[in-house]
Amino acid sequence: MLVLGVDPGSRVTGFGLVEKRGNRLACVHAGIIRPEKDVCFQEKLHLLFQSLVDIIQEYRPNEMAIEDIFYAKNVKSALKLGHARGALLIAAAHCGVGIFEYTPLEIKKAVVGYGRGTKEQVHYMMKMILGIRGDLHLDTTDALAAAVCHLNGAPFRTAAVHAGGYAK
Repeated sequence: MLVLGVDPGSRVTGFGLVEKRGNRLACVHAGIIRPEKDVCFQEKLHLLFQSLVDIIQEYRPNEMAIEDIFYAKNVKSALKLGHARGALLIAAAHCGVGIFEYTPLEIKKAVVGYGRGTKEQVHYMMKMILGIRGDLHLDTTDALAAAVCHLNGAPFRTAAVHAGGYAK
């Protein structure tokens, strides 16, 4: 099974494709989508949408695991993040990929063992679990963590995806 993990952001969106073969997990491809700073917000959203569609069409993941919105002190930032998530969710739905949402707490607990773990701890664990030697952007390892979180619990969720294509 191939899962696309996504860590949404309006400035930087991390993505990572993780494949499970038996009990082994492997990173197939990972990176970030970073729109130019001087581009208007609508164009940033379009770039997020189109970039994710391109990734999905190239790698054909079975499912997508995306980080859910969390509490934010800055309302304007939270709204922009919500718009970015929406563009990414629509891209997956457009391509017929089943969508699963996980809170940052669930993802961190699944990969670090503690729901309040730091980004650096998630980064370290993803490199260890997936055997990655090079350095990765923190948003990329957060996306990989979402995919690993999903794959570790996927046998319990497959029926929901086949029933409607979208599950939470």
